[in-house]
Amino acid sequence: MELLAVLLLLQTAYQWFPVNHTSNNHLFFFHKITAANRFSHEIENFSLRQAIRKKSIRWVDSYQLDSLRPLQRTKRTWVITTIDVQEEDKGPFPKYAGQLFNNKSLNTSVKYLISGPGVDESPELGLFSIDDDANGHVYVHRSIDREKTPTFQIRFDIVHRKTGEPLDHPLFFKIKVKDINDNAPEFPKEEYSITIRENHNKDEPVFQVTALDKDEDGTVNSQVSYSLSMQMPLPDGFMFNIDPTTGSILLSGCLDYKTANSFKLLMKASDHGTPQLSSTATVNVVVEDANNHLPVFTSDNYQLQVSAGQEHPAVLRLQVEDKDSPNTPAWRAKYRVMKGNEKEQFTIETDPDTNEGILSVIKPLSYEDDSEMRLVISVSNEEPFFLCKNGTVMISGLESTSTTVNIKVLESQHAPRFHPPTLIVQREDSMKPGRVFRRYPATYPDDVPNKIKYELAHDPDGWLRVDENSGVLTVAKEFDQESPHVNNSLYTIIVHAIDHGIPPQTGTGTILLYLSDINDHMPTLVTPSLDVCDKKEGMPLIMKAKSAPVHSHSGPFTFELAEDSEDVKHNWKLGRNFGESVELLMLRSIPQGSYLVPVIIQDSQGFSTRQNQHVRLCFCPDGHTCKDSPLPQAAVRLGGGAIAIILMAFLLLLVSSILLCRFYMLGSKSKAIVPAQEGEQTLINYNEESRMSLSQAKLDVTDHAALPPVSVEAGKEVIAEDGLCTSYETFQVRHLDCITQTVDKILGRKLYFQNTLEDYGAIDEPCRYAEEGELERSNSFCSVSIGSEDLPVDFLDTLGPKFSALEGICQKQFPSLN
Repeated sequence: MELLAVLLLLQTAYQWFPVNHTSNNHLFFFHKITAANRFSHEIENFSLRQAIRKKSIRWVDSYQLDSLRPLQRTKRTWVITTIDVQEEDKGPFPKYAGQLFNNKSLNTSVKYLISGPGVDESPELGLFSIDDDANGHVYVHRSIDREKTPTFQIRFDIVHRKTGEPLDHPLFFKIKVKDINDNAPEFPKEEYSITIRENHNKDEPVFQVTALDKDEDGTVNSQVSYSLSMQMPLPDGFMFNIDPTTGSILLSGCLDYKTANSFKLLMKASDHGTPQLSSTATVNVVVEDANNHLPVFTSDNYQLQVSAGQEHPAVLRLQVEDKDSPNTPAWRAKYRVMKGNEKEQFTIETDPDTNEGILSVIKPLSYEDDSEMRLVISVSNEEPFFLCKNGTVMISGLESTSTTVNIKVLESQHAPRFHPPTLIVQREDSMKPGRVFRRYPATYPDDVPNKIKYELAHDPDGWLRVDENSGVLTVAKEFDQESPHVNNSLYTIIVHAIDHGIPPQTGTGTILLYLSDINDHMPTLVTPSLDVCDKKEGMPLIMKAKSAPVHSHSGPFTFELAEDSEDVKHNWKLGRNFGESVELLMLRSIPQGSYLVPVIIQDSQGFSTRQNQHVRLCFCPDGHTCKDSPLPQAAVRLGGGAIAIILMAFLLLLVSSILLCRFYMLGSKSKAIVPAQEGEQTLINYNEESRMSLSQAKLDVTDHAALPPVSVEAGKEVIAEDGLCTSYETFQVRHLDCITQTVDKILGRKLYFQNTLEDYGAIDEPCRYAEEGELERSNSFCSVSIGSEDLPVDFLDTLGPKFSALEGICQKQFPSLN
């Protein structure tokens, strides 16, 4: 070893270097030593390093001052051979790394010391050491990850072995860890989603993403190349390309939205190291349709008759076909009158829903000036049209197609007009074959009466029929959403109203039938349900409508009863129209209950909808508020048992009434007949103890309802309240027939309401009887009052055990009678 040091010293004795120049070449020799020796050396050198650091301050300061002086050539005292540390070394450890030499060791007993990061400082504490401190042998103790710590700045000192005094300037040098290819290139994300237009140029990158390799920059280990390992689908003659250096994805030709509207690409990034490592990422490409199909008119020529001297809104609708995606700038049409509109008498607009062109006459035409006119109308798209030529996208100058409209101007006559000119309807559940669709009448502007004939001018699928005299439209067959004539869920129907003039004049009405939901555009009822106190026939109810959410002010409204229900026609009719509301009139007296009145509401913009007005006729004790009754629910709950109990109660009432009447015929008292001159002053005595049991009651026989009190005069005609009883010759016959008629009416009404389950709570309200001696006649036919003088005191006690059994049943089923 000493011989090697001498040779190294002789080799470098005459080489001169700047004082502050330090060689970056290091040499590591590997030698195996024991861990015990290394540990003892570290303990011994630790305190020595601490002392040297304090004493070497002046050496370091002197070294820094020397670096500020002009450069001088001096002899090099430190000698370090080239050393490389390779990452992920498998060992065995510790490994001999190399040797240091300082010429101070030739004449003096020296000791080499090592310190800094990788030794006694982070990172990688304890990675390096000098185990043979006399000869400067350096060792490495474990494997290292270059991507974590690529270099180490190490400090070496040489001191006198006995005194520990520094003998030379400290040496600082950088150990560089040699890279191996242990990292594959990585994409920032595993999957990407992008959207490109169909008219994307192949010279413009579609997408670019860079993969990163953690290995050492500028080496083959970190050099990345890109490729496409998969593409789905693969249309004929079209593929995506990728730049192998930059990773930019390019088109090989023109995209075709109709052929493929999406792609899936698999990008691969590979390095150039050994072994070669790679990774992949998925790119989802969505193609957005562009304008490579021109709109084409469905007809090359249109014929039109227009009356002179009038404006004609929406006189003609022109349809086009466009194969691009609906509701995109590539599909939306723009119309223009190219010729024939020099006087600016026409305008044409695009219907945003159907893409049709709506031609209107905005200035009256003159028959004397032009009896015939010819318009040339062109159509283009909002987005420029493009072509693909030899795989390259080219913007074409051909952007429109055209059609002609031949107009015959008729002499100024009064042609019928539809109101509104365009009727907008959405499909309803009631629109079944044979049912009324809508009434769509036409009138004359000056209200001159004339016979009008109606016909369907455009109904390609034959969905409707029209009555040629009334204009009532009925459904001919089911509406088919898949019909080729349905454009964007819209079916167009054109109706003509033709008068009998010479020449005949024709008015045109357009019906836009939406098969989808457009409720947001339709007017609605403000109050769909009305609770109404029982009214007499002819008393009006008020139905009020409101505008659709998207139309702030679409009134005034027109109202019409739907004509598909006979019951509605018999019970209801509409009265005065107040613009925002209308009167609903009852044509006849109908029982209390709930009713459905279908109404067609139409606003000023032509939107027409069918609404159901729910009307509940009910009993109002206070004359203003409906009183809900639990009886219908009870009837539903009890079923047949409830009906049987009610019939039993009425049978009991009938038997009791017949027995009482028979008693009158046998021996009624004369004071029941009141002299005529004293009739107005007679007081009839009523039972005031109305809550007794039936066996105790002597004056009233009731079942919720009874006959009103009767005042009679012998030999003369007597009419009871409400006209329920008619005149008879004798009091006995009159009284018996009156009771029979009353019970028959009550029983009939009870059975009617029980069978129909209507709301009859008000009818079954407890009846009021005469109270505290007042002479009060009931407003209903539900009180039967018989004078107490007409019956013997023990009459009810003589009825026998059968009547007692009936009394017990009634007390159980109708405890309110006790």
